[in-house]
Amino acid sequence: MEKKYGVYLCKGCGIGETINMEKLKPRVSGKGRVPADIIKEHPVLCSPEGLELIKNDIKEGTNTIIIGACSPRVKYEEFDFPGTITERVNLREFVAWTAEPMSSDAQSLADDYMVMGIIKAQKGDVPEPNILQDLSKTILVIGGGMAGLSAALEAANAGYQVVLVEKEAELGGWAAKLYKETPRQYPYDKLEEPRVVARIKEVEAHSGIKVFKSSFIEKTEGQPGLLDITIKSNGNSESMRVGAVVMAAGWKPYDASKLEYLGYGKPNVITSIQMEEMAKKGKITRPSDGREAKKVAFIQCAGSRDPNHLPYCSSFCCGTSLKQAKYVREKDGDSVAMIFYKDIRTPGQTELFYKNMQNDPGVLLTKAEVTGVSDAGNGNLYVEAENTLLGEKIKVEADLVVLAIGVVPATRAPQEYLDGLTEAQKKGDDAKMSYIESTPKPDFILNLTYRQGPEIPSLEGAYGFADSNFICFQYETRRTGIYAAGCVRQPMAMADAADDAAGAALKAIQCVEHVAKGIAVHPRAWDTTFPDPMMIKCTSCKRCTEECPFGAIDEDEKGTPFYRLNRCRRCGTCMGACPERIVSFKDFSVDLVGSMIKSIEVDEDEFRIIVLACENDAYPALDSAAIKRIKLNPKVRIIPVRCLGSTNLVWVTDAFSKGIDGLVLLGCKYGENYQCHFVKGSELANYRFSKVKETLDKLQLESDRCQLMQVAISEYDKLPQMINDFVERVEEIGPNPFKEL
Repeated sequence: MEKKYGVYLCKGCGIGETINMEKLKPRVSGKGRVPADIIKEHPVLCSPEGLELIKNDIKEGTNTIIIGACSPRVKYEEFDFPGTITERVNLREFVAWTAEPMSSDAQSLADDYMVMGIIKAQKGDVPEPNILQDLSKTILVIGGGMAGLSAALEAANAGYQVVLVEKEAELGGWAAKLYKETPRQYPYDKLEEPRVVARIKEVEAHSGIKVFKSSFIEKTEGQPGLLDITIKSNGNSESMRVGAVVMAAGWKPYDASKLEYLGYGKPNVITSIQMEEMAKKGKITRPSDGREAKKVAFIQCAGSRDPNHLPYCSSFCCGTSLKQAKYVREKDGDSVAMIFYKDIRTPGQTELFYKNMQNDPGVLLTKAEVTGVSDAGNGNLYVEAENTLLGEKIKVEADLVVLAIGVVPATRAPQEYLDGLTEAQKKGDDAKMSYIESTPKPDFILNLTYRQGPEIPSLEGAYGFADSNFICFQYETRRTGIYAAGCVRQPMAMADAADDAAGAALKAIQCVEHVAKGIAVHPRAWDTTFPDPMMIKCTSCKRCTEECPFGAIDEDEKGTPFYRLNRCRRCGTCMGACPERIVSFKDFSVDLVGSMIKSIEVDEDEFRIIVLACENDAYPALDSAAIKRIKLNPKVRIIPVRCLGSTNLVWVTDAFSKGIDGLVLLGCKYGENYQCHFVKGSELANYRFSKVKETLDKLQLESDRCQLMQVAISEYDKLPQMINDFVERVEEIGPNPFKEL
């Protein structure tokens, strides 16, 4: 479009007392190449009068707006002008609140930020959504346990068609196998009938839910809104299109055969699962001889919270053992239940149930580390333990021992198989074939046709739990439009699984509605831009397909990459990966940011440092520091980027060729407990910039001039000093020799 510019300067919130507007205007006009008469001031630009000023200009044809005021992270509703290019320049937080008023530093900062804002507006264009055809809003739910049933009902009750696929012959999962549930109402002393029974009936009677039993997903291909799935049911295959997926495939009990040291394999040692089955049949008896059990020992964390087995807490085992102890007491008032625990974990109102059980004289609870289970004769067993509350070793006799075994996500076996296959592939075809032939293939859940593999990546070091970006986005996996809920995401009790499923169902609904409007799903949930590569220059190097964290880029039969746009999160990782610099967005490109860098005023007598700040953690942290009026180093110029993964190495060359003295890449934490909104962005940037020394060597510059910093959004108070330390290091090195050219 033909652009007609409007530049607006707010003087409120201390901006007018920090910046000399009369000096600022000529610089903005000259360096920004805009007419001086379009630059307007207002005492409070977000006021009704200030907004009316802008709206009147829009009515007169202004369509490209540059606003020098507060952070773009605030007042976004006030400064929303549909159909225009609107660029927000952060004069308040990055100048007025962090620089000395009316100083040359404050003036220089305002000059550079305003000119960069104008250049960004000049280089950008109005985003237009890319809406694909024949989209589906049907929600697929995989798994018919408490989480799956709840997700299906939530979506169906919201007016969406639901397809529910359950691999077993009946719905309900493990919840349907329970005898009773822990109390759900005050005074939390009576066990409840399993609520899953009513939920099954509700699902089966709901006209908006189509249920497949004894079925599994044979194939999933496509993208959100256009996911073509094939369901294998009773030997027949049926294909259909869905918009999004809730993966609630549930859990499996930990393999108790690995717990021989706790006596499993002895006649009267059973698991909590077996105990539930026994109680449901009627009596609590010994498997060895059918006699009623009078002294039942419960061993907590059987295989859980153990580095040799499952290092995590399985969440509901303590509540389960307390409930099963009540089974013992209710079925025989003369019986005794003994619970050996590492810690009792009964969150929320379950704590009241725990206190009620403490008051039962027939229930004995002791903190202890069980060291072994041995024969005591006549089918009885000795439970030996140490580190008790009394500090003594103890040995008690029981006629039945129950092991509270932990939760293994249904996603674990497929992921372990795939990990093993990857390792075998590295060793060659012979090793691969040997692995395939000797290793039982597990039940896959999604069977994706994605380039990156058939299943959801698991969280690193988390033993198969789906990687759902647990810090920032609780349900969203690395496969856009596929949401994890229940025990595939983390161990949780049934009530929590039902709540979790509601959240996942709502995210699936958000997904289908967003793709119908051609906008990003998350985290840039307002974004109508999309990657628009100049494919004529593509060399098919495959870096974009390999580095995309979300599998948004596939390859055709010739190996040429192409986008599945509804999978794209708009992070720009492909833009940062591309050596040919062919990927761009309407308002974010290699040329756009490079031009902003080149516009910064470089003075031979002043050091200049650029901070490329991730918009998700780093930029908000800088804003937070400003709110606390913590001074930022005036030598620094901050340029927001969508993600550090979008950072292209050419920007390093642009900066240092211009005469910039130092460059900081400021991004989210990465690693096992990552906080990156785009999962891999900071990690990929770190990998790329490990090679930055080569670039700097070619320019005959010191590699210390470029540094990547990790920061959490909560570390805003440390961030200014981190930047100061870097500036001091650059000053030690000395000015960039390219300043003289």
